[in-house]
Amino acid sequence: MTVAPIPPGYTSITPWMISRNTLALMDYLTQAFDAEDLGKVVDEHGVVGHAEMRIGNAIVMMFDARPEWPATPAFLRLYVADADATHRQAVAAGGTSVTEVTELFWGDRVGRVRDPFGNLYWIQTRVADLTEEQMMARMNDPEFVRAMEYVQSANFFPGSPAEQS
Repeated sequence: MTVAPIPPGYTSITPWMISRNTLALMDYLTQAFDAEDLGKVVDEHGVVGHAEMRIGNAIVMMFDARPEWPATPAFLRLYVADADATHRQAVAAGGTSVTEVTELFWGDRVGRVRDPFGNLYWIQTRVADLTEEQMMARMNDPEFVRAMEYVQSANFFPGSPAEQS
């Protein structure tokens, strides 16, 4: 019998999210993205040593950070069927909109949400399949130039030292 090098249900890359409160993060992911809890290992003190959730067709692993570790926010791109609806759902679940959903030159509608734990999600839906020529033309179209300026001007971390300087 041959063993598959990648277990069923996993992809070549599986992101880790390190949190100060993994159980609360899991609740947020369930509300914001309809994530499915695949299991967790919690010690007698309530510390999550390992947890896995399925979001769409991907598995995300997570665990509680040690108190002495610095914050390590995750930056995740999440493709969904409807970026606008998912963006609204993620904000309603307690997230903060970093950028509203905006169509960008390469054919995706993209909005960003920061969850209550500092993680940032690029919520995206492909709305146009473009040739390289079409994409290059859109890259110079004033509408899409303004859209890129908008999304690139976003401050991912309000209150950070960079913002205060």
